[in-house]
Amino acid sequence: MSRVEERRRTHAADRAQPLTGGGQEGAEWRRPFSRLGLQGLNHLAPVLLAALATEEPLLLIGPHGTAKSLLLTRIAAALGLEFRHYNASLLNFDDLIGFPVPATGGRLEYLRTPGAVWGAGAVIFDEISRCRPDIQNKLFPIIHERKVQGLTLDGLRYRWAAMNPPSTDDGDAAYVGSEPLDAALADRFTFVVEMPAWMALTEAEQLAVIKADEDTPQPGAARCLADALARTRAMLPTIRGRLADGIASYIRTLVALLAQAQIELSPRRAGMLFRTVLAVRASAEALAPALTESDAALLAVRNALPQRAQGLTVSDVKLLAAHREAWRLANVPSDDPLKAILCARDPVERLLLAVATPRLSRSDFSSVAADVLAQLPPGARDAAIVHLFETGTVGRLSAAVAAQAAQTYRDIASPPKFTESLHASSERFKTWNRIKDLLSRLNPSEPREHLRANALAGAFARKEIVTPTDAETAFHAFHATDARLWGG
Repeated sequence: MSRVEERRRTHAADRAQPLTGGGQEGAEWRRPFSRLGLQGLNHLAPVLLAALATEEPLLLIGPHGTAKSLLLTRIAAALGLEFRHYNASLLNFDDLIGFPVPATGGRLEYLRTPGAVWGAGAVIFDEISRCRPDIQNKLFPIIHERKVQGLTLDGLRYRWAAMNPPSTDDGDAAYVGSEPLDAALADRFTFVVEMPAWMALTEAEQLAVIKADEDTPQPGAARCLADALARTRAMLPTIRGRLADGIASYIRTLVALLAQAQIELSPRRAGMLFRTVLAVRASAEALAPALTESDAALLAVRNALPQRAQGLTVSDVKLLAAHREAWRLANVPSDDPLKAILCARDPVERLLLAVATPRLSRSDFSSVAADVLAQLPPGARDAAIVHLFETGTVGRLSAAVAAQAAQTYRDIASPPKFTESLHASSERFKTWNRIKDLLSRLNPSEPREHLRANALAGAFARKEIVTPTDAETAFHAFHATDARLWGG
């Protein structure tokens, strides 16, 4: 996997990436979903095509009217699939398997109805977030294993679902009745794709939607999709052979960095991400040769995280930062200490490893130290700064990072002097009283207790401690972190 200089871009810029290039501009198979009459999906075409090429489970998330069901039904029709389209909010299990009837030998057979799942090449579970929990549990083996009641669904290739956005952890508006998916069920969808809303479409796309004939895709749409799909599948073995080791290293580092950013992924998801990135790279080479390997990987990851289905917000800033660092390190040898340092989840452990690795460049050491100090809370951060100065490793920092750390160390090395008028009923007055109570516990004959006292007072003066609980937490965090850093 070659190194590629990263370019900062927004979602809108990602969407604007032209799916042309490679000397065959305008080829019909480069626009398979536009030909199906779906607008605004050019930026997602490599992802959707990768889902089709791998036959991995696909979940579409989007507001009502964003063509989720239309996209899936038109794909199924274009591929000539016998498919079942279920409204999961109204689904009963008998609708899926038919009615059980006694058979010879004490067995059960199912009286198959036209709408039963048997014999389907694709299934679409619409409104899956409105599905009853007991039905979700029964859909689980269909999506995960292509099985129902322990019986293999012969011929079932595609498992697709659609849902409205569920409630999120940051209070975003959501749809009443659209519940977050169970974590285990969400983790079975390899592709989790957010459909573009109306305001995300360009003016030309909005006009095309308004004037569209919903019943008739463009002539040749089925052939166009089949050609693009065939090219992607033909490309996959080559892509895997060329990029597998680099992508595996990238995914391993990415998962570790995302965990540091509180974006937790399962080991199963790590394997899914590996397959997804390779598949999106293959489809991108077919559809968008100008898309860089790094951009294709980021596109794949953005559309393969289960958190959105669970109503959890994924910070795009954190995702982009983790991607860039993981991509940079994908070319670093496995025995390079920088990779081990950055993959360590605990910030104190990362600092210890960095301090113990003198051959780190000034830039890398400064980056690790700055990141650790930004992640640690008051008290723990003060102890880390003290460690940098007492070990002399502050001299390995860049001037900017060292200067910032020095400002805090000055308040820790000697008692900070500050004056502030506090009202007796204010929260800060209560906090200061709590700090005085905590300081009274310290042993004045212990030099490190003076450091802890100064750190607590300095953090209060800088308004990093604003409540009595903050004071208690910082008081204990300094001691615990200081002990860890010095091997206590």
